[in-house]
Amino acid sequence: MDFVESDERRALRKAVADFASGYGHEYFVAKARAGEKTDELWAAAGELGYLGVAVPAEYGGGGGGIGDLAAVCEELAAAGCPMLLMVVSPAICATVIARYGTAEQKRRWLPGFADGTTKMAFAITEPDAGSNSHKLATAIRRDGDDWVLSGGKYYISGVDEVAAVLVVARHVDSAGQRLMPSLMIVPTDAPGFTYQHIPMEVVSPEKQFTCFFDDVRLPPDALVGAEDAGLAQLFAGLNPERIMAASFATGMARRALDQATDYARTRAVWGTPIGAHQGIAHPLAQCAIQVELARLMTQKAAALYDAGEDRAAGEAANMAKYAAGEAVAAAVDQAIQVHGGNGLSAEYGLGALLAASRLSRIAPVSREMILNFVAQHTLGLPRSY
Repeated sequence: MDFVESDERRALRKAVADFASGYGHEYFVAKARAGEKTDELWAAAGELGYLGVAVPAEYGGGGGGIGDLAAVCEELAAAGCPMLLMVVSPAICATVIARYGTAEQKRRWLPGFADGTTKMAFAITEPDAGSNSHKLATAIRRDGDDWVLSGGKYYISGVDEVAAVLVVARHVDSAGQRLMPSLMIVPTDAPGFTYQHIPMEVVSPEKQFTCFFDDVRLPPDALVGAEDAGLAQLFAGLNPERIMAASFATGMARRALDQATDYARTRAVWGTPIGAHQGIAHPLAQCAIQVELARLMTQKAAALYDAGEDRAAGEAANMAKYAAGEAVAAAVDQAIQVHGGNGLSAEYGLGALLAASRLSRIAPVSREMILNFVAQHTLGLPRSY
């Protein structure tokens, strides 16, 4: 087992960090507060191949794994540009299509994922289902050769800036019985598809939406993979999502810690830098340990996924997501505390990280559901819910 990243991965990290430093936190927050998108950043990252590092080479991508894409996501976040759609579009959607799509679907979508010219959202959460994917009410049924989609989704990221949404829906047979869930590609301009913005306190250019599907008619090739594949096919996208969410969180945590330690080294009270006091130094050191442990678990999860060890990768991805969520929440909180009143001033920008860091304990899967998973599947305890 190698605990050191490859030379290629480390070179990728450095290249992305250097690239992202030309944009940074000020650019990202200014765009968010102005209600604008980070289109320039996304386009440049796509042109340089960073968004497509995990897309197969035959479709214009880098031919790497989810670990490479997670490294890109982490370095962007560490530079102050945590792009949420990276967790969704090139990670979930591109991965699912590359793994289960038809030859035509791959030709249609993967080159755009590779160069960043295509963005796709992912829709699974529903108001009345929450974390219980078995209660999904959004339905898909046959009508001749076409599909007809009905229902709704909740808290779907970036719908206003994507070409299509990969929707999780349950099949309904002729008797009205709900069968296994499937994945459908739904263009955002499809008749009957509407969406409504959900105002959020998170400072981000990427917005959240409620989606409505009013008998949206889709062609036969809207279905990705087998219609009876069920949850196994779905988790081909959800495990990368957890890995990417963990990298998203550890990147933000690294930024907060860097800022806090810089401040603690230079801020002097009574002639001594505040970082010389254990009351400041020890909590920051504890946060640094948490972040590094989360990063290590994330790299393990990515390595298992890229090796095709889906079951082990699922366990590791959940653990990584949990660890990263706890680490970033602690790191941002401590960074604000170190700064005192400056921690919530616009000048230092840590307040903008506060809601985003707290969100990492909730989405895309809550810490409580991860604890349920580990208790049941890792420890073999009775199911508690």
